[in-house]
Amino acid sequence: MTKTLRVGVIGAGIAARHLSGFGWNPELFEVAVLCSLDEDRGRALCEEHKIAEYTQDVDTLFARDDLDIIDICTPPDSHFELCKRGIEAGKHVICEKPLYGSIAEVDAMIKIVGRTDRLLMPIFQYRYGTGLQKLKYLIERGLAGRPFLTTIETHWWRGPDYYAVPWRGKWKSELGGGLLGHAIHAHDMLNYVHGACAEVFSHGTTLVNPIEVEDTATLSVKMENGSLAALSMTLGSRKEISRLRFCFSDLVAESVLEPYTMGRDPWTFVAGTGEHQARVDVALAEYKNEEDGYTRQFQLFHKALIDGTEPPVTLQDARRSLELVTAAYYSHRTSEPAAMPICADHPLYHSWLPEAAPGLR
Repeated sequence: MTKTLRVGVIGAGIAARHLSGFGWNPELFEVAVLCSLDEDRGRALCEEHKIAEYTQDVDTLFARDDLDIIDICTPPDSHFELCKRGIEAGKHVICEKPLYGSIAEVDAMIKIVGRTDRLLMPIFQYRYGTGLQKLKYLIERGLAGRPFLTTIETHWWRGPDYYAVPWRGKWKSELGGGLLGHAIHAHDMLNYVHGACAEVFSHGTTLVNPIEVEDTATLSVKMENGSLAALSMTLGSRKEISRLRFCFSDLVAESVLEPYTMGRDPWTFVAGTGEHQARVDVALAEYKNEEDGYTRQFQLFHKALIDGTEPPVTLQDARRSLELVTAAYYSHRTSEPAAMPICADHPLYHSWLPEAAPGLR
């Protein structure tokens, strides 16, 4: 018999998408309580998703013994402390992106979690789009060949109304700009396919809105597997697109252009010869479709909890994503290439915020 895990959700913004993901898995999860300081939005979500309890008192969630999971959907600057409290209260934890504000905090959380039998899963739901999963499937079957070049475009639009939310656009509360809060999903897909980055040279600037953080950037990346990547991000694209293009020796894979669901089908997979295209097509015909997005990530998290295995997205995965952000900020400020991994002796290891490293502005 399937065990239903009870969840307490903190937040009422991106939490709406989490609640939909839980809702598609009713036999796996029951959201028992939602906590939000915004009472209007919080109660509306409770009504929409049939959540029995609403509260504004976050302390009560950690004190309860009838919750298996705390799901953190709050602004970024609160993530570390809430995760720490959740783990130390004996709960499993799910946390939205961007996970934390430094590599040091990720490493600290790895130690905190390692002292317990609890699991912490960062959110990278874009990994589970069917198109991207098909690419992983082809790679695993040896049908892609040697990786050459990846290009990723995150070209979205964010106007003044977006930054009317008080915590957005500020280093202290949002912790970063488009690299951290918008392109991070697409850039995680780079790591998901190719593994760790080795070096980045980046330019970043603020062009679109009068905010503190970057809204436009380019990154030239060397991967540890020897391939190269060219990444671009802007929040000043009147036509919003996301595009991922992976060039291998035997295959080119290209995503759809849909800005917020670019991991989903229909991706195109073009082989170098007719014979190899036939092999690719046969493999794709045998691919078994699964749920995608939050729904799939939550399914896999439930399985990990029941089986006692690693979560589908790990703290090490989140570390890699934040290493790329940290290295890009370092390169922005020094006009030099930045090597990875980011270790404890790196100038931005403890924080990439400008006030934390004033000599690198």
